[in-house]
Amino acid sequence: MKVFNTTGVCVPEKHYMVDLAKRVQQIRKMVDAGKYFCINRSRQYGKTTTLAALRRALQDAYEVVSLDFQGLGAASFASETVFCRSFSRMLLDKGADRVVADAQIAEQLRSMGAEEGSAYGLEDLMRWIREWSLNVSRPVVLFIDEVDSATNDQVFLDFLAGLRQGYIDRDTEGVATLHSVILAGVTDVKHLKHRIREEEQHKVNSPWNIAADFDIDMSLSADGIAGMLREYEADHATGMDADAIARMIRDYTNGYPFLVSRICQYLDEKLVPEPFDSYAAAWTAQGIEEAVKMLQLERNTLFDSLSGKLINYPGIKERLRLLLMQGEPLPYNPLDDELAQMEMYGFVRRAGAQVMVANRIFETMLYNLFLDEARPANSLYADGDRDKNLFVENGRLNMRLILERFVDTYDRVFGPLEDRFKEKDGRELFLLYLKPIINGTGNYYIEAQTRDQTRTDVVVDYCGEQFVVELKIWRGNAYHTRGEKQLSEYLDHFRLDRGYMLSFNFNKNKKTGVHSVRIGDKEIIEAVV
Repeated sequence: MKVFNTTGVCVPEKHYMVDLAKRVQQIRKMVDAGKYFCINRSRQYGKTTTLAALRRALQDAYEVVSLDFQGLGAASFASETVFCRSFSRMLLDKGADRVVADAQIAEQLRSMGAEEGSAYGLEDLMRWIREWSLNVSRPVVLFIDEVDSATNDQVFLDFLAGLRQGYIDRDTEGVATLHSVILAGVTDVKHLKHRIREEEQHKVNSPWNIAADFDIDMSLSADGIAGMLREYEADHATGMDADAIARMIRDYTNGYPFLVSRICQYLDEKLVPEPFDSYAAAWTAQGIEEAVKMLQLERNTLFDSLSGKLINYPGIKERLRLLLMQGEPLPYNPLDDELAQMEMYGFVRRAGAQVMVANRIFETMLYNLFLDEARPANSLYADGDRDKNLFVENGRLNMRLILERFVDTYDRVFGPLEDRFKEKDGRELFLLYLKPIINGTGNYYIEAQTRDQTRTDVVVDYCGEQFVVELKIWRGNAYHTRGEKQLSEYLDHFRLDRGYMLSFNFNKNKKTGVHSVRIGDKEIIEAVV
């Protein structure tokens, strides 16, 4: 029986997976047009699985050779001769010599791959590629996966420059060369630079500037996820609502393939018989909440990769901190190299003219990181941890009591608000207090549509219930009234009858505490600090 897979390539015969036919069809149009391009997406975003599906789809019309640079060590790029030998051996392993009509050309490839022999260089390799392309019965399509391991090596950049020249000569002079070349990896190879001449290191030119734009969406849609779940349902008969479950998974992951598969894997393999006694109980909103909680507590290769980038690139970490903790907008700028890195590594995505964190899973992971770093300098976390048993009654979270205790604790610890209080302080302080209360049982995230420097909605999932808490700075009665109306309308989105508002008020004549108001058919519990 099939399983959900989160390691290596997904195989349709072995794994539950989203149907990639539409994506492959879009990519094939680029191949049919003879495009050279790169598929650069963050770690575990389905690049290798997509290439495998594309290879199967192209084999009817093309000679497809698929290489993987992951197995090449640094020594393979030590010189042109060594690279040509390594590259030739990879082609030989894929049987490229057996599809060449001219025996002399096939023998030349074996000679380049031999340990002993002449010192072949990139010029020889490019000449062989031209002759190979001319002497095969079908157009040649070359895949090179995991190119990241080579992007810092000048030999590889010169190799790309050679392929680029072949592409140009093909279109301007009719010279035979590879029909299409596809590079795949995290790094955006299209924007790599290399030296034009050794003595002029300040002059740079992209060796892959002939690459076509690859704008195909590789995230998994809710409809695609639902199709995968219906296949699973046909095998297991859980009684799940596949469309509803798919939308919930999509809401948490924004279609990030690894995260989608990992949540499904937990639901299928880790939640029965504990904490759920059946798959029918597991494949529910509460089951997804439990799977997300487990995912956020695990250490996996994707999270390790993201963590490593935050260590290696402190500028990225600081910009993410400003975006999340201070609500500073991050406008999209195509010339911002650091922002391009953030997108390339998977931290953020573009949303119109703005940039936001890629998905709720990553956002909560980052919030937890920043809150843990702030915890030693702030006693609110310890207060929340000490009081956490007070807030759960018969398995249900008492959000009103949390607000009441937070107001009391804040007044006791910090006293009156002062001008030095910043917009971001309220969010950080409340989350520091809330985090230990729901840790291990519930999840939280910040609603991106309402997050800015004046208003933030914290959404808490706890044992199947949702709580929406609006955090805001008091800016007068009229503004406050508008905020109540906005929250009331926002509760309709979650189909909730009760919401919560936490206001930080600088007015010296303010009345602190917690009270209830009715806005239409909604009850709003308001707390004022």
